Formats: sequence, structure tokens, C-alpha cells
Amino acid sequence: MAEKIHKTNAIRLLDKAKLDYSLLSYIVDESDLSAIHVAHQLGQNVKQVFKTLILKGDKSGYFVCIIPGDDEVNLKKAAKVSGNKSAEMIPMKDLLNVTGYIRGGCSPIGMKKSFPTYIDSSASLFSSIFISAGVRGMQICINPEDLIRFLDITATELI
Repeated sequence: MAEKIHKTNAIRLLDKAKLDYSLLSYIVDESDLSAIHVAHQLGQNVKQVFKTLILKGDKSGYFVCIIPGDDEVNLKKAAKVSGNKSAEMIPMKDLLNVTGYIRGGCSPIGMKKSFPTYIDSSASLFSSIFISAGVRGMQICINPEDLIRFLDITATELI
């Protein structure tokens, strides 16, 4: 008997939009929620496993950056593309309240509210990338161009 997939908001929204994607599950290590660990668990190139970061700009408020798993967001570049003078990562304690997601399970799809979203332009180097499905232990494999169109994301240099 097949294991029942827990449909997250992200998965429901992709299904409703009839977008092509696949789901991959991995073993969660509570002591290592990094995208690097996820990439190793999935046996995938860490440059294709993207992490979703929530930042707050001094002018615009919250916005989302999606970057390769082994990179750090360049705060100056992120601030500039989002129309801010400065930007910083939101405190971890605020993540659930702002997005509806927890650390290690934050998906750019299906957040509580819609925020301006930016993805590192390196995503276009791949025919598919991996993003969180909205829960720890599950990743969505999707064409980056489909994701960009679906969420009206701006592709830009973020690292």
C-alpha cells in the first residue's frame, strides 16, 4: 500500500495550478536542518537545492529570497533589488508567525501572505530545482521557469 502524502499548502497550490512537479522525501536531522544536509540526503547537487529565506527591508518590509543551498544571501544585493537601503534576515522566532512555516520547512509557495520574491539567477542553469514542500522531510522538484511564472518571482543576482 502506498504511503499517503501529506498535502501541504504548497502542494495543494501546485496541484490547483496544474503545474508539473515531483515530491522527494528525506530523513530529517533536527540537529542539521541545512540545505546542504537535504542535498546529501536526496543525492542531489547542492546548487540545485534552494533554500527560502525571509528578509525585512528598511522600506518595503518582508520579502523572500530563494538561493542555492550552500550559499549566503548578499544583504546589499537583496536590499537593492527589493528597493531598500538595507535588509536583514528576520529573527527565527518570527518565521512561523510571518510565513506560516517553520525553519527547515519554509516554502516560497503558500505562505500566509504574498511577499515580493526573488530567486538567484543561477536557478536558470538547471532544468529542475528543489525547494521545500512546506514541511521538514519533503522537497518539491520543479522547473525553475515554472516556479518563477507561478509566483511572479524576479530572477536576479542574490549571492
